[in-house]
Amino acid sequence: MNVIVPLVLLAEDDEDVRALAELVLRREGFEVRAVSDGEAALAAAAERTPAVAVLDVSMPRMDGLETARRLRERAETRTVPIMLLTARVTEADRERGRQAGVDAQLDKPFSPAVLAERVRALLDDRPNRGSAP
Repeated sequence: MNVIVPLVLLAEDDEDVRALAELVLRREGFEVRAVSDGEAALAAAAERTPAVAVLDVSMPRMDGLETARRLRERAETRTVPIMLLTARVTEADRERGRQAGVDAQLDKPFSPAVLAERVRALLDDRPNRGSAP
């Protein structure tokens, strides 16, 4: 019996944060495609549709909000759940995320356990969404 392992697209420019998040998600049983900026995230999503996208807001070349907007524009990624990782925690920042089509936000610094829990919740809340084989 084949088990489908959900693919998490992780875009985070801070190497330490990216490595920690990737490690935690892999330990939780996810496949992870980790990249360092929004442009690389869009390229990775075009290669293989992720089950969930976790995007840092502040990244070089393309920030997480613009990346989220572009993921929402593509038919293949329009329904992929998106979570922002951010140190920007004002209500105006949260509203910008909602306008970009983001489903959830996790404030930095974050607990690795909470990251895994929130990714799993995004998957569980959307039973018809998932990674393409």
